[in-house]
Amino acid sequence: MRRSSAVLAGLTGLAGMLLTGACALPASADSRAGDTGFTFKDPRITESSGLAASRLHPGVYWTHNDSGDGPYVYAVDSATGKTVARLTLRGIGSPRDVEAISIGPDDQIYLGDIGDNLGGKWPYVWIYRLPEPKVLKDETVTAAQYVVKYANGPRDAESLIVHPKTGRVYIIDKKEDGGHLYEGPATLSASGTNVFRPIAPVDLWATDAAFSPDGRQLAVRGYFGGIYYDWNGGRIKRAGQLDVPLQGQGEGVTYSVDGTKLLYSSEGVGSQVEAKDTPGPAAAKSPSGSVSRAGGSGGGGFRTGAVIAAAAAAALLGLWRLRRRG
Repeated sequence: MRRSSAVLAGLTGLAGMLLTGACALPASADSRAGDTGFTFKDPRITESSGLAASRLHPGVYWTHNDSGDGPYVYAVDSATGKTVARLTLRGIGSPRDVEAISIGPDDQIYLGDIGDNLGGKWPYVWIYRLPEPKVLKDETVTAAQYVVKYANGPRDAESLIVHPKTGRVYIIDKKEDGGHLYEGPATLSASGTNVFRPIAPVDLWATDAAFSPDGRQLAVRGYFGGIYYDWNGGRIKRAGQLDVPLQGQGEGVTYSVDGTKLLYSSEGVGSQVEAKDTPGPAAAKSPSGSVSRAGGSGGGGFRTGAVIAAAAAAALLGLWRLRRRG
């Protein structure tokens, strides 16, 4: 075989292998069909008032009902919409008006019993904390209970968020003309009163909120719209509007685990959870810091695929040039 023929054969084989490899790249582990939206199938979920994506169980979302249901939280498989676990909380009093759910950096579930429809009737509200189970099944779980008081008096609230890096708990009160972001103590105390203090205004009648997985973005939703903020160490800065879907009574929002989607829930039996692309910087980076596509695939695989495709193109170009010389 002549040298030119050998080179041609080598380039042909290389191009074929590279193209095959590019086409055969596996989908990112962060890509889950359920994260594009789902419908609650459990008839017990009648008033989903909060939503939180599980990190221990990718593709599972935690939710709870509004007042009147009892001390329960539900784990829902987003691929099917079916409940895969219902946790019953013990060690707490009777929940009054549970309005929010969030998961901290230590895989602890936080429930906000912070609703006050009369706008100031309750001098104290409560937060419950329980460990997220490693195995999903119906069970009773012991929870810690924290007494919460606002520095400037009682108020209604439906948004409780736990920072994914620091574990600090925040609350946003619910007022038609806009509320405030309240910061809790660095560590919650189960033996005393936890005073939450206002640190920044929020330009929305807030029904829920969520941190991006990297903690750099805060999304706040209302019934008819939403705003996202740069977190900026708690000195929040308005960054833009959210594409909030029109829902019957929209009261839940969470980021997907990979940070590329925002999922919105609503009250009602058989209600739908709708997904929208994440706006701003959170859409461009996954929690590990790698660039990702808007569709939710991990950035590493996309970047590797692009390199392979470029190498294949270069090999084919060389092959074409050699053939022209022949």
